[in-house]
This record gives sequence, C-alpha cells and structure tokens, in this order.
Amino acid sequence: MVIKQSYTSRQILSWLFSHLAPYKKQVFIALTALLLSSLAWLLLGQGIKHVIDQGFVAENTDTLQQALIVVLGVVLLGSVATYFRFYWMVWLGERVCADIRSDLFSHLVKLTPSFFENTRTGEIISRFTSDTTLLQSIVGTGISMALRSLVMFVGALVLMLFTSPKLTLFVFIAVPLILLPIKVFGNRVRNHSKLSQDKVAKVGGMIDESLHEIHTVQAYNHQHISSQLFSSKVEDVMQQAKKRIHFRALLISVVMLISLSAIFAVAFVGAKMVLNDTISAGELTAFVFYAVLAGGAIATISEVIGELQKAAGASERILQLMEQQPDIKDDGSVVLNATAQTNDPSIILSLDSVTFSYPTAHEEDHKHAKQATKVIDNVSLQVKQGQTVAIVGHSGAGKSTLFQLLQRFYDINSGNIAIFGTAIKEIKIDSVREQFALVPQDAVIFADTVIENIRFSNPRASLEDVQRAAKLAFADEFIQQLPSGYDSELGERGVKLSGGQKQRIAIARAIAAERPILLLDEATSALDAKSERYVKKALESLMQSKTTLIIAHRLSTVVNADLIIVLEQGQVIATGRHKELYDNNEVYKSFVDLQLVNE
Repeated sequence: MVIKQSYTSRQILSWLFSHLAPYKKQVFIALTALLLSSLAWLLLGQGIKHVIDQGFVAENTDTLQQALIVVLGVVLLGSVATYFRFYWMVWLGERVCADIRSDLFSHLVKLTPSFFENTRTGEIISRFTSDTTLLQSIVGTGISMALRSLVMFVGALVLMLFTSPKLTLFVFIAVPLILLPIKVFGNRVRNHSKLSQDKVAKVGGMIDESLHEIHTVQAYNHQHISSQLFSSKVEDVMQQAKKRIHFRALLISVVMLISLSAIFAVAFVGAKMVLNDTISAGELTAFVFYAVLAGGAIATISEVIGELQKAAGASERILQLMEQQPDIKDDGSVVLNATAQTNDPSIILSLDSVTFSYPTAHEEDHKHAKQATKVIDNVSLQVKQGQTVAIVGHSGAGKSTLFQLLQRFYDINSGNIAIFGTAIKEIKIDSVREQFALVPQDAVIFADTVIENIRFSNPRASLEDVQRAAKLAFADEFIQQLPSGYDSELGERGVKLSGGQKQRIAIARAIAAERPILLLDEATSALDAKSERYVKKALESLMQSKTTLIIAHRLSTVVNADLIIVLEQGQVIATGRHKELYDNNEVYKSFVDLQLVNE
C-alpha cells in the first residue's frame, strides 16, 4: 500500500481550514474581533500624532485633553476586541483539535489488522497527543497571531505611505530582505520539525511497549538496559530538536535584525526631515510608531512561520494516517438476518478450496508474492447448523488464521467462504461479524466497568441481560463480591481480575452477544478445575442452539465434538470423530498423545 510521503503547504492549509468550515459563525466573530483590535491599534498612531502636533507643539491644553480621551477610548475598544479575538480563536483551536482526534480515531478503528501488525501503537498514540496538540496551538494561537500581524503590517504600511511616501520607500527596500530568510529558513524548520516528531513517536512507542510489558522487563532485570535504550532515543530527539531550534532561532534573529535596522535608518532620515521642516514631529512620531508596528508584525510572522512549519510536519504525519485505507473493501450489499437460508438449510458455514497467505510479503516486494507461504492451503469443509466442530493442529497450522478469515479480517487469495449460502464478499462486513461471537484464549478486558465489559458485544443489552449472561458463565458470584458489583472498574487490561475471572467475563460477553456461531479458542483453558467444570456446563447449555467452532487444546473438547478438523501446514489432512481419527490417522494420534492435555 502506497502512502503519500509529503504534502504541499496549500494541501495542509486546505485540510486544516476544512475543519473550520462547520464553525463559520465562530470564525466570523473571531475575525471581526481581530480586525477591530488591529484597527484600534493602528488608529492609536493617528491619536499620538494629534496629541503631539495639536497638543504639545501647539500648547493647547483642551485639545490635548480631548485627544487623550479619544486615545483611551481607542485603547478600550482594542482591549475588548482582543478579548473576543483571543477567546474565539483559542476555542476554535480546541474544537478543531477535538474534531481531528475524533476523526482520526474513527478512521483507525476501521483499518484492518494488517495495518496494526506493521505499525507500533505508541507511534499512533504520539500522533493523537503531541501532533494534534501542535495543531491546537497553531489554530488557536498561531493563526490568530499571523492574521493579526498581517493586518497590522498592511495597515501600518498604508498609514506610513499616507504619512510620508518618502520614508515609506525606505521601508519597502527592507521588505524583500525580510522575506528571503523566511523562505530559506522556513523550509528547513518544517523538515526538521517532521523528523523531530517522528523520533518523538518512536520514544512514545518504546514507553507504551515497556510499561505494558513491565513484568517481563523486571523479570529479566532488563530495567537498566531498557533505560539506556530509552535515553539513547531521547538523545536522538534532542539532537534533531537542536537542528530545528537552530534554524528557527536564525529565522527570528535575522528578521529582527533587518526589521530593527530598517526602523532605525528610517528614524534617522525622518529626524533630518523634521529639522528641515519637511514633516512635523507628530508625523514622524506616528510614522515611527507604524514602523515599529510593522517591524513587530514581521517579527511575529517570522516566529509564527516557525510554528506553522512545525505544525505542517505534524499535519503530514496525521494526514498519512488519514490516507491509510483498509485492506478489505466493504463492497458487499447483503445483510444477513435470522431467517437466512441456504439451498441446504442445515449448512451454516462452507469453505470451498480456500487458499490464503498473509499480505505483508507481496506488499513489501510484489516480485516475490507467489513465493509467500500459504497459511491456509486449499481447505474445503462444511459446518452444519448446531454442530460442534473442533479444529486441532500443531502451532502454526493455521487454526487462528481460519477464525480471522471467517470474520473477514483478511481476504482469501482464492476459493470461497459462504455463510448461510452467501459468499462472504457479497455480505456487508458488519453483517458478517454479527454472525460470530468470539472468545479468545487470552481474554480481552477493557479499562471499564464489569457491565460495560460484558455488553461490549451488545450495547443494547440491559442490566438484566448482562446479569443473565454472567450467571450462565458462572461469573455472577465473584462479580457480586467486587467493591461496586457490576459497576466495579476492572482496571487496564483487567489487572484487578485473575486469569479465570477474565475468561468468565469474556464468556459472558459472548453469551450476551446472542450470535448464531461461536468461535472459541479453547475458552476454558485459563480456568481452574472448579470454574472450568461450571463454565463447561454453561457452554454445553449455550452450544445446544449454536454452531460452535473450537480451537482445541484439551482432550475433552475433541472427544465430545461432532466433527474434528485436523490441520497440518494449512491443509485439512483428516476429518471425523475422535475414535475414528485416533484409530486411523497417525498425525492425529500423535497430536493427541503429545499435544492435548490428558484429564
């Protein structure tokens, strides 16, 4: 999959402004306040001119007093307008940042597992936090400062031209000199900002990985080595940041040097003009005031450009994620329902010559696509309504992959998978997955309450439905003993529960889902003997009205299965009942004797 590596400034600004489009009213208020505040400070120069020429020089006390009152009024107007400008611009920054985070999360949860297999979670989290925070700063403060400075600069130039065309000519000579470093150093800042953010993301990835696996880190006394590796990554960030800071500091200092030099030169020429009575003292004061405003505006713009270039790097990284598309195309139109039927009503699942290899190989090197290892190789089978099917095989035989293909997390290379007689690619993906309830071997528990964890599979489930599912999974007893019962928080990854308790929560979740097909990765494997006995009874009761596929790790599972599928290197090498296969198939017999746990 090809991801665009760079974007033009116009594309980035267009993307950012697209997020401002829903808030036209707030943008209008912010821009109006910005314009009023800028005009107020520009009018202040005319007030100063009037105070000096009509008040001080003319020695007119009444005029001086009136002029000062007008100046104070202008200052009040500018202050009030500044409040509204600041409030609404910062609000827009927060709002846009929140919208981008929501859009990015909504997009990421639609991507297929293959993307997350090749992307570190910590790097994605970095884009959610540091990158979006940069955008929040630039939209809320940076753009406001840039627009205000632009208005001030243009307004100051116009009033300078109105005050003294000759002095303004000297200022225009300095403008190209100011724009040159902005162009040269601005691009450098942007490039180094993107590289810096990439390195920060790698630091985030290591934090996420190390803290989530802290038991393994400490069990092997790897803390010192991990700290050294982390320090080296932090130093990489620092070295990259030094380059960015260097060019940004150069940008600001060169612009300030040119701007202030131009102002002093103009002030010197202007002073001589006052002595020659070419302009008045008030006009020179107003001109210098405007020149200072223009110089300050340019300095601010140059500083903001550094922030803009930094935000551009962050925007590129977010846009790269937003441009990533799922490997699976949801082109199906069929929505399955409870009355779905096949030509043979007893067949609920069928696989016909299914072959599959993971897509990573031909994505990285298309030339070697045909050499990719077949994880599932020409598999054909049929599963009848209400059957319990056990899938056995050595590690890497393709058992878990088969479950993922049934739920269409990957597309098969050839063959066909059908649910209720309809080809899986003709069914909407959501509808495909609504047919399955999955209980993995390693139970997944979210950092939420018990009730939300159980009804994760069925958000419409009532408290009574959740409690019923928990009782069937024999989880109700230990749930009631938790501090807040069903409202108890379970902590990150269910840290407050034992392995058996986690598994019973996961089984309750599958029961609450009320789906016709169960996918069990030996759901009782993490339970102690007592809990396992109870849960097996609950599962036996549940499975009477369900079609169940089980990845088998225990002998009791295969003994009671209606059909056993023996997988070896992605191929079905035998099917049948336990006794038949044990007596007639050497691979299955050796697997039972060596792999399955005797009870």
